[in-house]
Amino acid sequence: MSALDSWDSPAYSAVSFPSGGAVAKVLDQRKLPWTETYDTVSTWQDMAEAILTMRVRGAPAIGVAAAYGMVLAAFTAPREPELFIRAMEEAARGLVVTRPTAVNLAWAVEHLLAHARKVAGEEPVRRSASCLERARGIHEDDIAACKRMGEHGVALFPDEGTVLTHCNAGALATGGYGTALGLLRAAREHGKKLRVLASETRPYLQGARLTAWELAKDGFDVKIVTDNMVGHLFARKLVSCVVVGADRVARNGDVANKIGTYGLACLAHMHGVRMIVAAPVSTVDLATPNGDAIPIEHRPGSEVTEIALPSGHVSIAPEGVGALHPAFDVTPARLVSAFVTERGVASPLDEASLAKLVAG
Repeated sequence: MSALDSWDSPAYSAVSFPSGGAVAKVLDQRKLPWTETYDTVSTWQDMAEAILTMRVRGAPAIGVAAAYGMVLAAFTAPREPELFIRAMEEAARGLVVTRPTAVNLAWAVEHLLAHARKVAGEEPVRRSASCLERARGIHEDDIAACKRMGEHGVALFPDEGTVLTHCNAGALATGGYGTALGLLRAAREHGKKLRVLASETRPYLQGARLTAWELAKDGFDVKIVTDNMVGHLFARKLVSCVVVGADRVARNGDVANKIGTYGLACLAHMHGVRMIVAAPVSTVDLATPNGDAIPIEHRPGSEVTEIALPSGHVSIAPEGVGALHPAFDVTPARLVSAFVTERGVASPLDEASLAKLVAG
């Protein structure tokens, strides 16, 4: 049984590539929690659009999606090896620019591009099948990595308590099982009794719409809190620890994650609460020296001035007033209590501990 068939919540998947066809399936996360809709994606351009518009989101998940996007390019690329490689390079460029902060996306694309160059001389059917096999390998590896990091992170949680999480770093944001939420799943499997607070995560509401949906679906005790409530909760000692994911970790350990994470880290540090970050080793970018060098994606201001509802977008701001929308912020390594990966835990988080994890 492969990892794709064995994780604990197989009823939903952010992205998949069903057997026997040449199309991918993407769960449109913009429509959650109101409806569970899977879109068919048949070209790499459509996959790039799905990533850009956040139908699929979360660093590991968009890495898997981009890998499948490269597979779609392989299915339609010209027969001649030189033209095949040129078409794959075009797809790689188009996919990489969709979400610049998440390093997993570029890592997966480069991995598939390198594989495509290796098999360019094979018959079209065989090379496409080979690319699909490699992409499915990335997908399976991600699920297996999430399971392993869950095992590594269990000891960081109390036997009973309340855990605060931000954004969505669960099965919806990965190949399956989850990073931050994977740690919670593993803790529950080990008998720990954890209540979960999901911050709503303005402006895109990944916590309120996605994390709450996912955890409720899996039977967790979860409640939503607005982002501006968390200071009060820390002051009243209602948070046992914080666990989040990551989109990129710089060489010195600085962590880029969903906007609002830095504020949580400051509050956790001030109140003596453990701040845990969970992400695969592929999220570590040794080419980026520190957080200042991490590119921060800026998304449309309309995502701040409007709220998306099943009936359409509703404006919550005066007409003509714009908004700033940096999608990520950077938490300095010194504010992170532990960084959990599939290879183990870095604590304290610094350049030396990261180098050991990356070296394996």
